[in-house]
Amino acid sequence: MAFSDLDDDFYDDVCPKALPTIKRVVEDAVRKEKRMGASLLRLHFHDCFVNGCDASILLDQTSAIDSEKTSRANNNSARGFEVIDKIKSEVDKVCGRSVVSCADILAVAARDSVVALHGPSWEVKLGRRDSTTASRTAADNNIPTPLMDLPALISNFKNHGLDEEDLVALSGGHTLGFAQCFTFRNRIYNETNINSAFARQLQANCPRSGGDSNLATLDPTAAIFDSKYFSNLVSKKGLLHSDQALVSGGKTGGFVEEYSKNLRTFSKDFAKSMIKMGDIKPLTGKQGQIRVNCRKVN
Repeated sequence: MAFSDLDDDFYDDVCPKALPTIKRVVEDAVRKEKRMGASLLRLHFHDCFVNGCDASILLDQTSAIDSEKTSRANNNSARGFEVIDKIKSEVDKVCGRSVVSCADILAVAARDSVVALHGPSWEVKLGRRDSTTASRTAADNNIPTPLMDLPALISNFKNHGLDEEDLVALSGGHTLGFAQCFTFRNRIYNETNINSAFARQLQANCPRSGGDSNLATLDPTAAIFDSKYFSNLVSKKGLLHSDQALVSGGKTGGFVEEYSKNLRTFSKDFAKSMIKMGDIKPLTGKQGQIRVNCRKVN
């Protein structure tokens, strides 16, 4: 089955209140903690890059499930699981039964998070079903790391059917949220393509040893969807090695330059790439299941 099986009005008849309910819970969560918007966006991304957008990231460890939550990219890092649980229980309540998949909840919550933080909206295609397996190994192999250089990033995204424009647009998700010290320590102490005042400022809260989980914002306005992430890259103030790497290629550098000057273009391309990412290998029809509890297989 191809991704054309997904459809933005999938729940219109079976549960018209599903989408407004997701939006309400997401807005509440983001109002309580702005950072949650970035966390929910990232869950959808980390889900889609591991065997498709199938909510495998939400499955807890059991004797049969090799949880992706303990993979290198997610361990002590991925967050927002309790918000997804809350959405699921509220949605099942208004629908009267379990009809909305956890995979679709992740896709819609990502969009609603971006909108809650003043970003663009888009029509989320729906009808994904939930996996009955997870793979920590696949998560370790497929989720891009903050230490990747440009060729590795391009090839990682290409493996998921995403091109260089998608890479730059989706990296722009780093207009929101934070990163932990251990992910950028090497950059601020050892790299040369970094603004020295910026590096010094970060060193104050990210020592050479210790403080691994100390947070820094990925761009100056971590709770607003804007184009500052890209202006930062232009002035050598990318927080992660993988952020700054985007400037090192002609094509990707061109997109960075363009987005730094034009928020509308970035917003439009971001929305387009999010739809494309949401189309990665979904389970549809009779494949998979609709989990009753997003953390475990039925």
